[in-house]
Amino acid sequence: MQDSSNSGLFDGRNLIVFDGECVLCSNFFQFMLRRDRTRQFQFATAQSPLGQGLYHELGLPTQNFQTNLVIVEGKVYQRLDAFAAAMRRLPGMWPVLSLCRFLPAVLKDPLYRAIARNRYAIFGRAEVCFTPDASTQSRFAPQGY
Repeated sequence: MQDSSNSGLFDGRNLIVFDGECVLCSNFFQFMLRRDRTRQFQFATAQSPLGQGLYHELGLPTQNFQTNLVIVEGKVYQRLDAFAAAMRRLPGMWPVLSLCRFLPAVLKDPLYRAIARNRYAIFGRAEVCFTPDASTQSRFAPQGY
């Protein structure tokens, strides 16, 4: 987890940055979009100008995205901690999934990395980066797609 409060790319809103070519990541975006009824999160693809800037600023690869980013109240979460941070913000029973944050790093980080490395082979890859339709464009941060 890192503090992003000094970032010129992020203005303090809650944000989920996902790989727009990854089917698994795009499904996570759709899942969050449907369940985030109070519109706590904005979204951006990792391939967008905003996503590229954030990955660069955090010292992460800007071509091979092996982590989604979830930013909540100025804190940047990666890997399984990003998933947990997003789940904690949802209504209903979904926050129970955030308990994965308590798994030891020696278990959760290798598990996440194994899925991330093989996600295209397992879940597929879109031929073009995700582009929001007119009904979801308002949920994207400026320069987020």
